Amino acid sequence: MQIKYHKNFEKSFKKLTPKLKQKTISAIEQFAKDPHNPLLRNHALKGGLRGLRAFSVGGDLRIIFHEKDNYVLVIMLNVGIHNQVY
Repeated sequence: MQIKYHKNFEKSFKKLTPKLKQKTISAIEQFAKDPHNPLLRNHALKGGLRGLRAFSVGGDLRIIFHEKDNYVLVIMLNVGIHNQVY
């Protein structure tokens, strides 16, 4: 799996607290090992975000991403609390 980061993700990531940054990094590492790990709650999005997916970092923190070719390429698009990213 190749993971790329969109500029919006990088901008949102910089705004996180150090603790949330570490949780985000850990979640992405787990995602890279097994994107279907039930703890991540990886799911398809609906409505205006149809075609994208999201997984949980923990608590109310989510990562929105786009996957291509069955997780060969994943582009991390945004990170933030539920109301910020949806």
